[in-house]
Amino acid sequence: MNLLLTGQHVDISPALREYVETKLERVIRHFDQIIDIAIVLGVEKPSEKDKRQRAEVNLRVKGNVIHLDHYAEDLYAAIDGLVDKLDRQVVRHKDKVQSHKNEALKNISASGMDM
Repeated sequence: MNLLLTGQHVDISPALREYVETKLERVIRHFDQIIDIAIVLGVEKPSEKDKRQRAEVNLRVKGNVIHLDHYAEDLYAAIDGLVDKLDRQVVRHKDKVQSHKNEALKNISASGMDM
């Protein structure tokens, strides 16, 4: 799995990179077939005073791309919210993939019984 972490109007410090990597471990633990993750951390225009910090992710898995973003007052809070959303989406994707595999096995075994 490749991780690309970039910043728009934000310098990515080693501490911030480590924080993102530790948060992503939870997502990777739920679903290990991730191809790559691209995360963009940024600061929005000053007109949006209450929620200026932005965290955005593109996660590629086999046959699908999950794109999410989250805005917050603090960059760490934006990362936390993003990882929470991402975790839910990855679990949904994993359940969907597993249910399709189980349906295929049921169809094969049911058609084999007709003989």
